[in-house]
Amino acid sequence: MIQAVRNALRLPDLRRRIFYTLLILIIFRAASHVPVPGIDRDVLQQILAGAAGSGAAQVINLLDLLSGGAVSNYSVLANGVYPYINATIIFQLLVPVIPALQRLQQEEGEAGRRKLNQWTYYITVPLAMLQSWGQAQLFNSVSAGQQVLPHFGFSPPENILPTVSVLVTMTAGTMFAIWLSDLITEQGIGNGLSLIIFGGIVARAPSNIASIYTSDGVGGLLIFTLITALTVFVIVYVQEGQRRIPVQYGRRVRGRRMYAGGSTHIPLRVNTAGMIPLIFAQSFLTFPAVIAQFFARSSNPSVVNFANSVMSFFGGNPTEWYMTVLYALLYFLTVVGFTYFYTFVLVEQQDLAGTLQKQGGFIPGYRPGKSTKDYIDKVYKRITLVGALFLGGVAVLPFITQLLMHTRVLLITSAGLLIVVGVVVDTMRQLEAQLLMRHYEGFIKK
Repeated sequence: MIQAVRNALRLPDLRRRIFYTLLILIIFRAASHVPVPGIDRDVLQQILAGAAGSGAAQVINLLDLLSGGAVSNYSVLANGVYPYINATIIFQLLVPVIPALQRLQQEEGEAGRRKLNQWTYYITVPLAMLQSWGQAQLFNSVSAGQQVLPHFGFSPPENILPTVSVLVTMTAGTMFAIWLSDLITEQGIGNGLSLIIFGGIVARAPSNIASIYTSDGVGGLLIFTLITALTVFVIVYVQEGQRRIPVQYGRRVRGRRMYAGGSTHIPLRVNTAGMIPLIFAQSFLTFPAVIAQFFARSSNPSVVNFANSVMSFFGGNPTEWYMTVLYALLYFLTVVGFTYFYTFVLVEQQDLAGTLQKQGGFIPGYRPGKSTKDYIDKVYKRITLVGALFLGGVAVLPFITQLLMHTRVLLITSAGLLIVVGVVVDTMRQLEAQLLMRHYEGFIKK
């Protein structure tokens, strides 16, 4: 392992990519401490210190996860990459049902995917504006008396310019965060979007350790360390699990040369979707709470009570134990649903049956074409059930610990832990590939 790290740092191109990725993450973490214009930091600290346990505080914590820790500082990056994730979800849902988008993705190749990505950016801008307004309303609704943004709103004319400056600044911060993630993906190591979220999760680990030590002492800290270690072991075990489908190649003639046939296999992963369904499920379940923020400051008490109930439930902090069970069940089913959906979106994009047919390969016992495709889909449905149940179990682990130990604080949240492990494994694989291309020994022993 140490020798592999030395080999990676010895190669100029690989060393440049590693340091470039670290530099971008440092820039993002530094920018996440730049506050939006007009914020009252004293009131913000009072909210973060006194609103723990409320529905609004849970919404803030969920948004803080997706923003890489920028929401707790109410920085210009407080939206993080959350609007882009929502825009991606929208297009993932629209592509299978709109034939024009499906043709654009499948038939036009890279140019079509680039066009879809461009439209995703266009949708991100209004979503970032909407979230900027919702976050301002959320923080102002939590504070009693004083407000975090005292000059936010369009009602007095003198507040219009400060309000517009906040909305434009936070929207620009979202696009800046997306740009940084794209830079990492293109010129660094790993997936930029995942690495930015990864940085925010890891940055919050020390405060979680301090919170557990304060509330449960050394014994509680040891218990949660053991839970974290076991969760990491299960995550790695399932993430590396795969079903191998045998493939046979017949003899092929190309030009004047004949190539002998051979046998190999297709590794179908148990968890093809990775940690994306967890991110999608959190974004999907947080959306009703974000919408409810707009009604939290209504003059109608019934509307305010309903909005607070929605924020409490969809913020992941129901007031009653049976509501906690209901939310955990909803979260579990949402994760399972997104796992199946995203897996089969990826399967359709890969078109393994078509690729095998073009290369002259076939699965023994199945005809090339539709029969092979149906068989691969049937295998994916079976193994994805294991991956979906695993992801759902990881997602609801904090709720199980809350019911058993009356606390939901983990060293790293289970969803965050899956993201951390997934990002680390994916980054190591990319470094492994770069090293093996240059005939160096990699990280993973065969």
